[in-house]
Amino acid sequence: MAYKSILVHADLSRHAPQRIAIAARLAHAHQAHLIGAAMTGMSRFTLENNRGMRGGAVAAQISALHGQAEQALDQFETLARQAGAASLERRLIEDDEDGGMAVSARYSDLTVLSQHDDSEALPGAMSDLVPYVMLNAARPVLIVPRSGQFAQVYNTVVVAWDGSMEATRAIGHALPLLRAARLVVLALLHPPVGHAQPARHPGADIAAYLSRHGVPVEVRPAVATGDIGAALLAMAAEVHADLLVMGGYGHARFREILLGGVTETVLRQMTLPVLMAH
Repeated sequence: MAYKSILVHADLSRHAPQRIAIAARLAHAHQAHLIGAAMTGMSRFTLENNRGMRGGAVAAQISALHGQAEQALDQFETLARQAGAASLERRLIEDDEDGGMAVSARYSDLTVLSQHDDSEALPGAMSDLVPYVMLNAARPVLIVPRSGQFAQVYNTVVVAWDGSMEATRAIGHALPLLRAARLVVLALLHPPVGHAQPARHPGADIAAYLSRHGVPVEVRPAVATGDIGAALLAMAAEVHADLLVMGGYGHARFREILLGGVTETVLRQMTLPVLMAH
């Protein structure tokens, strides 16, 4: 089992080089096709509704946005080749970042994004890009923190387990990384309300499932007196993990993003790459 298509967000932010390098290394390791997607920042709905307004200043603005996207794709191609990715694709999308990435992510095994950084104010940048893609693409996202350097993303992995569908999906999507890991720590969380506790020891079934896939798994309870998200990040730091795998909780309502408390905490305070699936 391996990833065959990996999508990475290509833009001109200072976080793009590390994000692209991580995506390229994963593509090289899995012999996957790597797609760099750059958005113009103009919603496809705006363009469709204003077909007759492409002259003059509007045309100049569209041309400038295309130029920025092409620059981002040039950088993507250079960095990806340097990192060893062999099969590359440049994809320029006339859309805003949220919509363009969410649609493209549906046709990839994994999408690589960066944690939002308030200090950057690039044209068309959205603070809800990561949760929007996670909640609207039905595919996993790998989120790279805005601070730190991450040469490896699956040597020691912490997996958050509460028996939910979201956690189950996250584990399924992360299997190519979990099988390659040196150690996978299964962090047992309290099951959601209404979830039936198994008769066996909590975590035994999912640990057995992972073991059958060749995953070197170790079960540990996640001790949390308050914020579960903070407890997960603390456990990750304690075991020197380089990846956290967890379900992403929330609901997408039009342009509003409604996130669960654990998801919001991790997206805000993350100190290591996180693979999330909804």
